[in-house]
Amino acid sequence: MIWTTAAVLDWTVKRFTEAGIDAARLEAQVLLAHALGCTRMQLYTGFDRPLAEAELTRARELIKRRLGGEPVAYLVGNQEFWSLPFFVDASVLVPRHDTETLIQLVLDQRADRTAPVRVLDLCTGSGVLAVTLARELPAAQVVATDISEPAAAMARRNAEHNQVADRVDVRIGDLFAPVAGESFDVVVANPPYIATAVIATLDREVQREPRLALDGGGDGLDVLRRLCAAAPAHVVAGGLLALEHGFDQGDAVRALVDATGAFTPSATVRDLGKQPRVTWARRS
Repeated sequence: MIWTTAAVLDWTVKRFTEAGIDAARLEAQVLLAHALGCTRMQLYTGFDRPLAEAELTRARELIKRRLGGEPVAYLVGNQEFWSLPFFVDASVLVPRHDTETLIQLVLDQRADRTAPVRVLDLCTGSGVLAVTLARELPAAQVVATDISEPAAAMARRNAEHNQVADRVDVRIGDLFAPVAGESFDVVVANPPYIATAVIATLDREVQREPRLALDGGGDGLDVLRRLCAAAPAHVVAGGLLALEHGFDQGDAVRALVDATGAFTPSATVRDLGKQPRVTWARRS
């Protein structure tokens, strides 16, 4: 049999569908385009082109790994976020569009997006929050922290790739430890917030992501508790605190923020899927 682009794509879509993979055709297109070193559009302009043996080998390996549960983003090494390109690998979470809710909230709270502002991004991972805010706020000076050295290296790489490395300072350490004695106008975080027992029930693709970035302890709030308790010392008067959390954690996170007595009454906003996703407040 001659394996043309169309034949490989159709076979892959069939296998992915049988395996219960959502968006089977899209994922097949992304992986085949990566294997062939072309765009998804170019797949369709070259549907009848027979694949060389080396191309078939690359495609088969990617298909096998995807069927084994590896996320597409890890297989191709990148993921789009806020229409920006980000490198990713198994050392960081795959960026999700739900997290864009946090970006939009911060931007909505900035009356003048061109004004100087100091931003802190905790648990930065691939650096999507730090880098995107640096891009959207051209006078921002951003500090990003992460306890994982590989994650910090990835965040630095993404800051360089998106041309904001001169304004994004990535530091290694637990939460606020790398910024002792410093305060910021905006503090954001997408911390680990999944309950330990729940991780085993997640999709196998999610279970391939770093446990350090997923596991929030017994009730999913361990990191958020420590973060909220320490936040008042690092947010300037009138400054913004904005935290991503699970869809069922809004009430609990608002209680944690309000219990500090240092912020205005907190509020929670919903993501594009209408789920409570980001809780925020201003420093009193």
